[in-house]
Amino acid sequence: MESDPFSAKTGLSAARLARMHNTLLRHVELGRLPGLVAAISRRRVEHVDAIGSLDFGGTAPMRRDTIFRLASVTKPITAVAAMILVEECKLRLDDSVEEYLPELAHRKVLRTIDSQLADTVPAKRPITLRDLLTFRSGYGEVAFLSPTCPLQKALVEARLPLSALTFPGTADEFMQCLGRLPLAHQPGERWLYHMSAEILGVLIARASGTSLSAFMRERIFEPLGMKDTGFTVSKTQLSRVATCYQTDFSTGEVTVLEEAPNELLARPCTFESGAGDQFVSTADDLLAFGRMMLNEGAYGKERILSRPSVELMTTDQLTPEQKAASPFFENFWDARGWGLGVSIVTRRDDVAGVPGRFGWDGAFSTSLYVDPQEEMVGVLMAQCRPGALRLPSLVLDFWTSAYQAIDD
Repeated sequence: MESDPFSAKTGLSAARLARMHNTLLRHVELGRLPGLVAAISRRRVEHVDAIGSLDFGGTAPMRRDTIFRLASVTKPITAVAAMILVEECKLRLDDSVEEYLPELAHRKVLRTIDSQLADTVPAKRPITLRDLLTFRSGYGEVAFLSPTCPLQKALVEARLPLSALTFPGTADEFMQCLGRLPLAHQPGERWLYHMSAEILGVLIARASGTSLSAFMRERIFEPLGMKDTGFTVSKTQLSRVATCYQTDFSTGEVTVLEEAPNELLARPCTFESGAGDQFVSTADDLLAFGRMMLNEGAYGKERILSRPSVELMTTDQLTPEQKAASPFFENFWDARGWGLGVSIVTRRDDVAGVPGRFGWDGAFSTSLYVDPQEEMVGVLMAQCRPGALRLPSLVLDFWTSAYQAIDD
């Protein structure tokens, strides 16, 4: 048998990458989404596969430079921005955030998760930057704890939870709304998804003295060449934006997500969300970010973070007790931990389950992970919200396919 020169150079099998293409193509042919972009970078060699079209019934093909809404894949980028300020000693991990977020001073905590909003006890200590980065601030998606509790109802009414998609006001108005509500639990007690990253984005803007987008652009995007990443797109970029879809929970029908029109991305962003509302990027831009993290904070001649900071970010920060008290997707904590803004694989339980692999997934079937052991970065870009509260089969199949293609 002839040797595969691509495999010898990259440790990836060309034949098995073709298998990955066919697997991902099947999701498109079954009508689960109109198209996608899949990318792998291993040992500085890239493989990028664009499949399908920008929308159902459209003629514009999916391309390598197609622009996607990242949703929660934004969270690791926001965490890096925060750690830049830590390295500059403008923020400290264990200092109270009240200097920049006075709305969070003198917090009250619900006596129980099902208590009325006025049934509270004082917070035992202030919220810190570490609490925000580890999602232990006391704010978060309480629907995972008690979907019908008074606090969840108040969050929905204020358009604050993840289900609201975008907050309609400014960052100051967001903090004012949040500041009127009690914490779901004591700071540092347990992990709750999402809201801490929203707060983190406001903190970064206030501590840096500029907007979140301007800080990220100067300190992350421009040094990494991430030219298509940010909270808005130009009118000339609109033709490259993929249409966003959703899958019905009961019927499985795929329809356009009306709350996320492409035209919205060309308007000024009122609330620049550190958690991912209205944040866009491309596969190549995310590959650059992932390679920087793989290279322990360095990218070419640029250094975004120090090696010790990246090591801290990618070390599990949660105790077994905190995981036990933090419900999320089924069996999530069996082989996962949480560092500073990223999920970390802690146990080998799957083809792609390499201990130390870190990154995160987004609600629209986006995914970014970095694997130091395999020297690999993987990116999946798609635009369809799944019909169940678990990773969609597309994302699972992408990662299985990416790892089965390793040939060394």
